Amino acid sequence: MKKVLVSGCFDMLHSGHVEFFQRAAACGDELIVALGSDKTVFDLKGRPPINNEEERRFMVQNVSCVHQALISSGSGYLDFEPELRTLHPDVFVVNEDGNTPDKRKLVESLGIEYVVLRRTPHNGLHPRSTTALRTIDRLPYRIDLAGGWLDQPFVSKHHPGSVITLSVEPTLEFNERSGMATSTRHTAMRLWGNRLPVEDPHKLAYMLFCCDNPPGTTEISGAQDTIGLVFSGLARSDYDGDYWPHHIEHLPDEDALRFVEDLLHLIPLGPRRDGFAVLANTRITRADAQALAEATTDCWQAILHRDATGFGAAVRRSFEAQTAMFPNMLTPTVLDLLETYRDSALGYKLSGAGGGGYLVLVADCEVENGIRITARREFE
Repeated sequence: MKKVLVSGCFDMLHSGHVEFFQRAAACGDELIVALGSDKTVFDLKGRPPINNEEERRFMVQNVSCVHQALISSGSGYLDFEPELRTLHPDVFVVNEDGNTPDKRKLVESLGIEYVVLRRTPHNGLHPRSTTALRTIDRLPYRIDLAGGWLDQPFVSKHHPGSVITLSVEPTLEFNERSGMATSTRHTAMRLWGNRLPVEDPHKLAYMLFCCDNPPGTTEISGAQDTIGLVFSGLARSDYDGDYWPHHIEHLPDEDALRFVEDLLHLIPLGPRRDGFAVLANTRITRADAQALAEATTDCWQAILHRDATGFGAAVRRSFEAQTAMFPNMLTPTVLDLLETYRDSALGYKLSGAGGGGYLVLVADCEVENGIRITARREFE
């Protein structure tokens, strides 16, 4: 019998889960589902699952194509590893948003076939995700497209510059420590619940920034996090040696958002590991801060002029300026992935400060295993 193993949370079981199980089951004779424990879900998502582990196991076990459902005994992003080694299936299957280099490396090192499935709904059904079904999780995420680190005075004091952010709909549930402003998002949830208030975004962003950095905070979260969450669509915030920008330009233009959406592809790296020290080996110079600022200006102009080649080149130059100042962003995993995608992408960067999260590719063609995002539009 050819055994197939899949892993995941599988909270609030829906048609997307069942379609994934059916397609995975077609890869062999017996499908085994390893579910993340309640503790693992909390550690990765920052909140407990809606249904506890035994409820989830019971529901998954009773899907007709599932031969066995069990609770993974490990922890973290590779919590299924003990079961993978014990059961030693013939095939391990993931969805594209669950595909990471560490997973592939672990599975293939054991001589197990690794299969990546594109997330597609069953014929005639609408796409479904647990995030889309959770009314508690309607707050956006954000991606910084260029200029990240200039929202910190220890960088912008060397040369003023901008940060460009894109507010992203929660069509996927991005993991904690993924460079998508998840920590600031938790602060927003404590303030406002499951969605942003309909208020002046300048006022909301500053309020969130102050709550995210109360008196006594030693490591100030960059203002780009709050601005990227609160301002819909695209925003450019300008910094000159202060934590809060002296100017914010908001671009909710539909054509600009479609332009950016069509070009962005995210490659999962897994969550940032504990102990990752991005600030170690830092070497900030005026020349590199200026290069970062100039690349960001070019990125904004490319978006305004819908210049895909210029947009990709500016994103890449922004990333190169970042890594010149913060070389620890370039982990061995990132370097390997850059070699894989360098020739097929117009540009590339990491989400946030790196150490995990996503490799963000700018490409005008389909990218294998790439995840697409949806920009957040204006309030209805």
